[in-house]
Amino acid sequence: MLCVNPSFTSLLPSPLGKPRLIFPSNSRNPISCTLPGTVAEPKLTAAAEPLLLNAVRGLDVERPPVWLMRQAGRYMKSYQTICEKHPSFRERSENVDLVVEISLQPWKVFKPDGVILFSDILTPLSGMNIPFDIVKGKGPVIFDPIHSAAQVDQVTEFIPQGSVPYVGEALTILRKEVDNKAAVLGFVGAPFTLASYVVEGGSSKHFSKIKRLAFSQPKVLHSLLQKFTTSMARYIQYQADNGAQAVQIFDSWATELSPVDFEEFSLPYLKQIVDTVKKTHPELPLILYASGSGGLLERLALTGVDVVSLDWTVDMADGRRRLGPNITVQGNVDPGVLFGSKEIITDRIHDTVRKAGRGKHILNLGHGIVVGTPEENVAHFFEVAKGIRY
Repeated sequence: MLCVNPSFTSLLPSPLGKPRLIFPSNSRNPISCTLPGTVAEPKLTAAAEPLLLNAVRGLDVERPPVWLMRQAGRYMKSYQTICEKHPSFRERSENVDLVVEISLQPWKVFKPDGVILFSDILTPLSGMNIPFDIVKGKGPVIFDPIHSAAQVDQVTEFIPQGSVPYVGEALTILRKEVDNKAAVLGFVGAPFTLASYVVEGGSSKHFSKIKRLAFSQPKVLHSLLQKFTTSMARYIQYQADNGAQAVQIFDSWATELSPVDFEEFSLPYLKQIVDTVKKTHPELPLILYASGSGGLLERLALTGVDVVSLDWTVDMADGRRRLGPNITVQGNVDPGVLFGSKEIITDRIHDTVRKAGRGKHILNLGHGIVVGTPEENVAHFFEVAKGIRY
């Protein structure tokens, strides 16, 4: 077996005559390994498609695609400059030109394999007659938290074309700008997570209000969850129709539920979204992320999504084993590692990729990039990740 690096060439034994996954420990140049008589680089299948889509579909890829949650955000100096000129998050996320500019900032610097729309999971709320704002230093604020059936009745049907036309326009522009060199990603909030925000009135530590509603007035909560389910399925379809090549569903707060309650208040609604979208967009990859989901992994797989994104508290090898071979995994480097040395970042990337195995893996963090993360460390993450070869 021949292994080649620009700095050296060596012959290494390989068990069973098969290529091994090998990473250089102290070199920025990837090692490529081949059997005698074959070319050094693995052959790409369906090269015209973005690498991320090929990986999700289980096609032959040369390396795991990489993008990072919150790759566009406050750790970037260029984003901070925009914030100085446009201090309102709502303005930054609802103005087409700003959405496109911010979404493309990491693309221009790092060239990730996924370019995700700059937006917020709460963006649809105004179009559902749920007034809100996102306040600097405080986060989401729901002006009239929902706690009764009468209030749920006032929640209106979400029509993306009329309520958030800037989302469709931005996605269309992003597709043209990225030009299929990466996958353009959309995203939505999951029903239970959205319900948590509008019932709690914003972020929460104990989720006592949403749980009080769940256990004292379950019919009211189910009615609200169904409205969000219908609306988010429509929102995903709208994003796909306007350029999104994959869509991530964030169920950030579902892991506050016990497994039995997850099966009642989250799982059936997630499954309904997936089933609805797959009827009209069968080839659209759907990614599901739920922070702290180690106790629910097998249940996440039951939703029917194509990709389950793991947080960093789950060992990647265990996650792969528990989810089975048919689901692509995403993640799951601890975002805190990006505060460490380049050697530690490199080690964690290699460990994650090695445990995920070849194919059907999207390299990412186990959560979004943390504010204050050194931008040069994010650059190093992408450099190392894009230098890997299976």
